[in-house]
Amino acid sequence: MVLILVKIDVCQYSWGVKRKTDPDVLLLQAAADPTRLAILRELSACAEVCACDFTACCDVSQPTVSHHLKVLREAGWIHGERRGTWIFYSLRPDAVSHFRELAGGLGASVTMPPPTSRRLPVLEAHA
Repeated sequence: MVLILVKIDVCQYSWGVKRKTDPDVLLLQAAADPTRLAILRELSACAEVCACDFTACCDVSQPTVSHHLKVLREAGWIHGERRGTWIFYSLRPDAVSHFRELAGGLGASVTMPPPTSRRLPVLEAHA
């Protein structure tokens, strides 16, 4: 049996899928990985960190660290500065500020109902 697909491009998303181009999505996706989140936490605790030091905090190999640093750099989270053979990374303040705006904006329009104290009915023991 031979299956021939005709006009396969019709089945692809043709309306504005923003997943790959929306900077907000890229920023949030980059932070969502556990290893990248550990890198961001390490950078938030120190002004700058050498790329070689992330293997200790993240418990991954150097090629894996390099991949995650590339993703964070492309998403706009971090900035790298080469010093000889070493690259020192730091958080970009504009990315942190934008992340705070995104996170703060999520709950701004949601109004939470006031807490209610629900009382359970009291059962009386009859002797």
